[in-house]
Amino acid sequence: MPLHATTPATEALLRRQRKISMVTSSVISLLAVILILLVFSIFMLAPMLDETTEFVTYDSGMVDEPEKDPRPTPLSRERKPSAPSASKVNVIAAQTVSTTAVPTIDVTVETPSLDFGTGDDFGDGWSTGDGSGIGGGASFFNQKVTAKRVAYVIDYSLSMGGVRDRLMREELEKSIRQLGSGMQFQMIFFAGPVWVAGQQVTMREKNRLATVKDGEREYEWKTDGSANTWKPVGTRHQPEWLTVTSSNLQTAVDHIRKTRLVWGTIWDHPLEMALSMEPKPDVIFFMTDGMAGSNTPDVAKEIGRKARSGNVVINTVALMVPKAQEPLKDLAKRSRGQFTIVREGGKAEVVPLN
Repeated sequence: MPLHATTPATEALLRRQRKISMVTSSVISLLAVILILLVFSIFMLAPMLDETTEFVTYDSGMVDEPEKDPRPTPLSRERKPSAPSASKVNVIAAQTVSTTAVPTIDVTVETPSLDFGTGDDFGDGWSTGDGSGIGGGASFFNQKVTAKRVAYVIDYSLSMGGVRDRLMREELEKSIRQLGSGMQFQMIFFAGPVWVAGQQVTMREKNRLATVKDGEREYEWKTDGSANTWKPVGTRHQPEWLTVTSSNLQTAVDHIRKTRLVWGTIWDHPLEMALSMEPKPDVIFFMTDGMAGSNTPDVAKEIGRKARSGNVVINTVALMVPKAQEPLKDLAKRSRGQFTIVREGGKAEVVPLN
């Protein structure tokens, strides 16, 4: 019998196979449509699911150390520190979903101001001297100044014994220790003779002669017997500036503590020695406990005139000596300086100069 001949049995088999093929095709088509819809739905829902979840933290008071940037920081950019009185905790947004809920806590953390040195603790603050970029502050018996070069002209006469001696040495040491790095300073001590701190003084001929020894060099001083008529014999010593270093400061402190008091009191020679320094001092702190004879007012006027013409400020301190107040005030006023009187008990009062 030929292969294409049909019988009822073969026709039934063919119908069954066509039915199965149609069902299979329908199922595959349906699954394909469902798959396409699922893919389309995922693309449509993706932007809706990509939401930023807020993760709120609060400051516990501990600061993590920031990682150091290995690249060098440009020197040309200087950031000025801000001075907030308080700061609030910011909200940090995370890009991942957290399973743990953290409550939002509103915390105000007090932050100290970073604007150091802008108050009135040292007057107008630290300056830059005369434009060289080096300058600083100094304070002596409540007199606060800004300067590059400071000379101390200090009374080391015998009348300074007792409480005055202690107050003078304590305040002078305190002032020296507070000088800023890069400043220059010098201490000139006087009684009858005048000497630079560290030099050796020998009194002779019943306090009529004095020898000041500076290494191998010697300088002579003499008087006719009065405490206020001392004069140099020949060349007077020329002081040199010292730069503020830890070594120089410690040496200066040793001189302050160990130098002995000497007989006599004069004003003009120690102040002229300070004014003759090169370069000239910006400020001279002049402290004494006594008058320098009957011509003291005239000495104050002349020294004040020289200081003003040389643009040198002289700040004066009267250490428990009421009689010297007026000439010391006049000297300070003429040189545009300050005047302080240290009263009994050690209270230092800066007196306004009218």
